[in-house]
Parts: sequence; structure tokens; C-alpha cells
Amino acid sequence: MTETNNASPDSKWDLFWSFTRLALQGFGGVLTVVQRELVENKKWLTYEEFVEDWSIAQVLPGPNVINLGLMFGERHFGLSGAFVAVAGLLCVPCILVLSLILCFGSISDNPIARDALRGMNAVVAGMVVATGLKLIPALKKNPIGTGFAFLWVAVTVTSVAILKLPLVAVLFVVGGISTAWAWRQMGLIDQAQNKDTPAPTDKPQ
Repeated sequence: MTETNNASPDSKWDLFWSFTRLALQGFGGVLTVVQRELVENKKWLTYEEFVEDWSIAQVLPGPNVINLGLMFGERHFGLSGAFVAVAGLLCVPCILVLSLILCFGSISDNPIARDALRGMNAVVAGMVVATGLKLIPALKKNPIGTGFAFLWVAVTVTSVAILKLPLVAVLFVVGGISTAWAWRQMGLIDQAQNKDTPAPTDKPQ
């Protein structure tokens, strides 16, 4: 079962500015920043909730963080909250990106500028790996079990990184098998809990 967190945004302005700050830190990718801001700093999500929400965001078409923002905003403030979260992710960063494009156009051929961008690749890769390691403990409470969770991770990495299979095929095949297994395990958990629950009686108290 997934633990829930009672912390939530105080208002739509809190939601907007929180996602704006999140987006402004997302250089080269936002996975690391999203996890740190929503789970560790704001405590709006537990690790288990974040893994589940991020998984859904990845399956849906479109940018992952936009999908997450839509789901999170709608969950707390309805449809308007979904738009507020996405606005926080896009408004200020779009202005900054357009400004940087204008500035970078004049130095894009500079070797120092190109080398600086290449150097950031290693930093981004390290941030993604570090976030993945921090999220591993969340698999312990996954209904499919830790062993099978690592099995699906290994199969997915092998399929994408080594065999270079199409992402869509990996998503439907590996994801479908994993989903079916999780469905089975959750059914077994529900059956076990129902057995432990005493049957109701009509006897007066």
C-alpha cells in the first residue's frame, strides 16, 4: 500500500510559485529537481507517491513534468489548479529561454561556450543517476515485490540501452507484463486483508 502525505499547497499562488521555482532549477532535466522540491522540501508527496505519479507522467504523451503538473494541480485545486501548475512551469522559463536564445546566438560558435555545454552533460547524467538511487527504497513498498521490481528494471535497461528496441514496444510489452503482475499481486493482498477482517454480525452491541 502507498503511504499518503497530508502536506499540500496553501493556495494556487503557492502552487504557481512552487512550480515556477521548480522549473527555473531544471537545467538539463527536471527529474532531480521535481523529486527534491515536491518530496524533500515541500513534502507534498512521499517517495512512493512520487514514483507512482512520475510513472504515469512518463506513460502519457507529452513532457513528463507537464503531465505531472497537470495531475498534481488538478488533484488539489481541480481543473484551474492544473492550469496554474502548468503556467508556473512555463511562463517565467519561456521568457528566460527566449532571452537566452537571443544572447547565445552571438556566442554559439565560441569554443568555450560549446565546451561548457558539453561539460554540463556529465553533471546532468550524475543528477539523474543520483535521483534514481534515492528512489530505490520506494520499491520496497511496491506491490510487485522488490525482486520483481529490479527484474523489470534490468529488462527495461537491457531492452533500451543494449538491444536498442523501440521505446513504444518496450513500454507496451514490459510495461504490460509488469502491470498485469502488479494487478495480480494487489488482488492477493486484498484477499489476504479480507480474510483478516472479521465478518460483520447483526447482534446488538
